[in-house]
Amino acid sequence: MPNIILTVIIAILVFGVIIIIHELGHFLVAKANGVKINEFSFGMGPALFGFTKGETRYSVRAFPLGGYVSMEGEDEDSEDERSFGKKKWWQKLLIVVAGAVMNLILGLIILMCLTFPNDAIGTTTLAQFNEGSQSQSAGLQIDDKIVKINNSAVHIDMDIVYELMLDHDGKVDMVVERDGERVEVPNVQFAMTQDEDGNQFVNIDFKVYAQENSFFKSLERSFYWTGGIVKVVWRSLIDLVTGNFSLNQLGGPVRVADELAQASSAGWDSLLLIVAFITINVGVFNLLPLPALDGGRLIFIIIEGVRGKPVPAKYEGWVHAAGFILLILLMVLVTFNDIVNLFRG
Repeated sequence: MPNIILTVIIAILVFGVIIIIHELGHFLVAKANGVKINEFSFGMGPALFGFTKGETRYSVRAFPLGGYVSMEGEDEDSEDERSFGKKKWWQKLLIVVAGAVMNLILGLIILMCLTFPNDAIGTTTLAQFNEGSQSQSAGLQIDDKIVKINNSAVHIDMDIVYELMLDHDGKVDMVVERDGERVEVPNVQFAMTQDEDGNQFVNIDFKVYAQENSFFKSLERSFYWTGGIVKVVWRSLIDLVTGNFSLNQLGGPVRVADELAQASSAGWDSLLLIVAFITINVGVFNLLPLPALDGGRLIFIIIEGVRGKPVPAKYEGWVHAAGFILLILLMVLVTFNDIVNLFRG
């Protein structure tokens, strides 16, 4: 029981911070553009407590997995000149995008915190092969600097990990820098490892050199690391849509909470890395062009920019309401799947 309570507390704290940061992005940019904010809420459902400062009500609601910024004229017509609907289309775009951008910034800051304390960081140059390495047999050599994997640029060592993690058959095409020249190394084969759920992953059979860390190297690595995670999230979503991943592999709040608990027991670095993945995931997912998400709102804003006038708020509201119901149904399905898998484990 204590472990379950600790897991719930950690999950609430992590999701709470991520949600507040996301909504704070909308809030700050809306304020900067002169939009009237009616309410800034953490959580969903009935209000537990709150206070009013100026024209804005700040409240905490019963269910901590959610939150919102309620802007005047966001989902309905309003004659108030400070309403969201009265703003120019590019101002609306900045306000809507701001939440996801704040999530990405939070992820970047966390990765900086993980990178700066290290005396040494990895490079993309091969230093050693494991005994019986298949990648070495396929043509890779010590001192090769990996430049591309499957046509995707490699900037830091984590790019190598993520590119190979996203591969499905263990066979990749590489471009390396060797003796000052770029050399193509096609069909580099890796052994595959299977986990307890039957998922297969590439077994990386080499190590890379380390280099002395510095402020600017840490900064560069953190930016590329953030971009690498964005790429992982985006390509994982594409794999889900195209059928390369099954719905059973999609993690919901129960699975995420379980992984947070495991990461916290492994130490601060593991926990912070999971939090960075989650906040970047939230940022990317929110920009998908789906109703009820920020990306769905962006579609309507872009239509407004093209046609010169907004889609009537009530019609847009209907679309987002339908999308919200579908998202809730998906969440219920994924949560049920998480619970089933948890008992199986």
